[in-house]
Amino acid sequence: MKRSRVKTSSILAVASLATVTLIAPSSTSGSEPAITDANIGAIVLAANQIDIDYGKIALNKSKNREVRAFAERMIVDHGAVQKSVIDLATKLKLTPEENATSKALKDNAVQITAKLNSLSGKAFDKFYIDNEVAYHKQVTDAVQTVLIPNAKNPELKSALVSAQALFLKHLEHCRQIQANLEKTNSAHGSQK
Repeated sequence: MKRSRVKTSSILAVASLATVTLIAPSSTSGSEPAITDANIGAIVLAANQIDIDYGKIALNKSKNREVRAFAERMIVDHGAVQKSVIDLATKLKLTPEENATSKALKDNAVQITAKLNSLSGKAFDKFYIDNEVAYHKQVTDAVQTVLIPNAKNPELKSALVSAQALFLKHLEHCRQIQANLEKTNSAHGSQK
């Protein structure tokens, strides 16, 4: 039980750190610059690629049918969003600009990727899905409160609104898997 709490708290700590990083650039007070459409492009590209990469790891490591199906969905859906972001950026002649948020997302992903690669079996499945819940919650909150309000271009804003609907479905789906994994683990734990 203690081990599970440590894993969960480490996921939440990483998610909290990344959430703070996602919110910080939107501040217009003080010396922090406002977030630009080019910054938003880089953030969205980074966030999508990270989830694609996590999904690929899950496909390689998980034996759980539900986890694998979710990972496949992440690769397909985030790959489609990634392509649409690149196409829109090309159309708008917008060059995504690396920024503190996109860099922080990538830095945090290095830690999560290392953790994912170090686990196997049920521990992997639990960590992957717990991370997906935290990550999608972080992303949907940031899209709603930071990215959409700061997008200047109407087409970019519209694309973010559309992506938000998809990301919210992902969040609901991974929460359902999380609950199923918890039920399965509880049932197996009570049979011992």
